[in-house]
Amino acid sequence: MSFLQLFILSIVQGFAELLPVSSSAHVIMAEKLMGLDPTSPELTMLLVMLHTGTMFAVIVYFWTSWRATYFSSASAFRSNVLLLAAATALTGIVGFGLLKGITHVMSKDAPGFEIEHLFGNAKLMAASLAAAGVLIIVSSRQQARQHGTLSIGKAMVIGAVQGLCLPFRGFSRSGATISAGIAMGVPQRRAEEFSFALAVVLTPAVLVKEGWRFYQAVAKGSLDHLEHGNSLLHLLGPSLLGMLLSFLAGLLALRWLSRWLEQGRWHFFGAYCLLASLVVLYVG
Repeated sequence: MSFLQLFILSIVQGFAELLPVSSSAHVIMAEKLMGLDPTSPELTMLLVMLHTGTMFAVIVYFWTSWRATYFSSASAFRSNVLLLAAATALTGIVGFGLLKGITHVMSKDAPGFEIEHLFGNAKLMAASLAAAGVLIIVSSRQQARQHGTLSIGKAMVIGAVQGLCLPFRGFSRSGATISAGIAMGVPQRRAEEFSFALAVVLTPAVLVKEGWRFYQAVAKGSLDHLEHGNSLLHLLGPSLLGMLLSFLAGLLALRWLSRWLEQGRWHFFGAYCLLASLVVLYVG
């Protein structure tokens, strides 16, 4: 992978992961346009590091507001942890239940079936992007009616919506969860903070999954084209650079997202998703 390809993937991941536009759809399209193999161990390793970079960007950006919201008192900490736990539990129930059900229906539980291959289909990604765009636009019409608080019931709904996003590449996690919160009357800043707090809870599981894929590739000898004993070192340098680039891009993306939420421009992200869905259909 050239430096230019590394730079493009890192910036695309950093921006698209944190903006409500679906990072997976954008990264897959970028890989295809540059002729890269998204299943290669090198890209798997890079993806782990890029996710790590964006996770640190979220923590740095929201740390001050999270400290005021989550750590202002012992009771505030307990209530917010309960909200996060309830939402994450629903994400697991809905998301993994959906993954298992789809795997059973589509493959009859055949060994070696990769659901990622199914949801990498351009038509399905385009449909998911369009669905996310419509959800964002619809929720943007509710921004003026924000008057409620984030109850445990609303948190569970947001968690369930996050679970629906897990298998569908193109169905933006941040876009769907923030939109769900706004639609239920949760103040937009609170919906944004909670959505990304959920992302920080969920990201380690994603990193473990991608890390396991990389380990399996190493175990199968898929890195034999690199010098023996230097394969990890060979990949570590570019991956660390990619992590730094995705971290910086993520900070810029979060500032952009917050500003547009405050200025009532949330619906522009929905319009972009609808346009991106057409591009994905054309490129795919």
